[in-house]
Amino acid sequence: MDGTVLVADDDRTIRTVLTQALTRAGCKVHATSSLVTLMRWVEEGKGDLVISDVIMPDGNGLEQLPLISKARPGLPVIVISAQNTIMTAIQAEEADAYDYLPKPFDLPDLMKRAARALEVKRRAGAVARPTTDTTVRGPQDELPLVGRTPSMQALYRLVARVMNTDLPVLITGESGTGKSLIARAIHDFSDRRTLPFVVASAADLAAMEGPATLISRARNGSILFDEVGDLGDEAQARVVRMLDSFTDNAPRVMATSQADLSRKMESGAFRQDLFYRLGGVTISVPSLRERVEDIPLLVEHFLARAERDGAPERRFDAGAMDLVRAYSWPGNVRQLENTIRRIVVTGTEEEITRAEAEAVLGNQPAMEPLVGGGEGEKLSASVGKHLKRYFDLHGGVLPPPGLYQRILREVEGPLIEIALDATGGNQAKCADLLGINRNTLRKKITDLDIRVTRRRKLM
Repeated sequence: MDGTVLVADDDRTIRTVLTQALTRAGCKVHATSSLVTLMRWVEEGKGDLVISDVIMPDGNGLEQLPLISKARPGLPVIVISAQNTIMTAIQAEEADAYDYLPKPFDLPDLMKRAARALEVKRRAGAVARPTTDTTVRGPQDELPLVGRTPSMQALYRLVARVMNTDLPVLITGESGTGKSLIARAIHDFSDRRTLPFVVASAADLAAMEGPATLISRARNGSILFDEVGDLGDEAQARVVRMLDSFTDNAPRVMATSQADLSRKMESGAFRQDLFYRLGGVTISVPSLRERVEDIPLLVEHFLARAERDGAPERRFDAGAMDLVRAYSWPGNVRQLENTIRRIVVTGTEEEITRAEAEAVLGNQPAMEPLVGGGEGEKLSASVGKHLKRYFDLHGGVLPPPGLYQRILREVEGPLIEIALDATGGNQAKCADLLGINRNTLRKKITDLDIRVTRRRKLM
């Protein structure tokens, strides 16, 4: 590498490490713990690259980016931050940062990004970045999109890059991972933020005039087709015709799906033309068990939120946190949040013990979401595979006690819900279908917190 790098960070260790690494790579380095000093260097014309922290003793690094851009157009800035949320990535993108990395960062990765930034500046003379609104908005704590794992950081960067494009976005992932939250974040931090965000329901697509009504409601904002894989053939056809009718001032289209749409398309259950119309950019949201290292961050986030809502201040001891990290979390982040809320309100001591956490987790669903097995596979074989995986996920440690009842609840819940749906919510018919007493069915509906909706059902 060749060039002068300006480093701004209030952590002396980070300044020292970056100075040594960049110097060994052939760069000249000026390091400071002050944004005032950094801005003075920039205005004096020093530096070919800036590497800056966000939270500094004398200000916010993100708020300096527009000033740096105004004083030195084309000077690339790499933002590093310990605030590992989607908001930091979005704010860095909006403020025209060249790149963004979370702390703790991987030093070789940062060096590669620095080398690319210096090379781009050397070749182009300026770093071409999209022009966006440079107003830096405050963090939105209500978005539980928190994580420092590489998969989540890659997701944040992708969201920041696509939010001001017109490309359709397909967001895939298991239930409870935050797919709809990501869609909402893309809208709320895009150029369309002042326009409507409309979630299309099955009822919206049931009527012939439904699509036209959706377009009218959304204007030039955004339309989200939530769980698009659940749409029937006629609804899918109406969505295709709606998308084909779009003009230049059409709303942005986003969709979410738990199902593997490519597999549904191959089996004929999902239209190929709709699949390709929705898949301009695909954002895959990792499950919680794929980013176990983020669980302590999420727990801290939910504890802080509960405290703001009036709950007592509480914290997990090491044993309780180990138990939470070892759990498979089939309901993902949503299930984790609900569990933390329950633990907070059911205990009185400031420290949450392993026994307390185990008592609450003992009443949680035990299995991870079932992913469709091979065609013709027996239910018992499919359940056996997932039970084995559930035990494997605990890494040789036994699951919390009460497994038998949790497994029964896991199977009973969807069985009763599907039977109620098939009988149009008629509990007498449902009890007869299942072969159980009507009073037994009512008790299970209450115990399993199943919502019953009565409607006509031709079956």
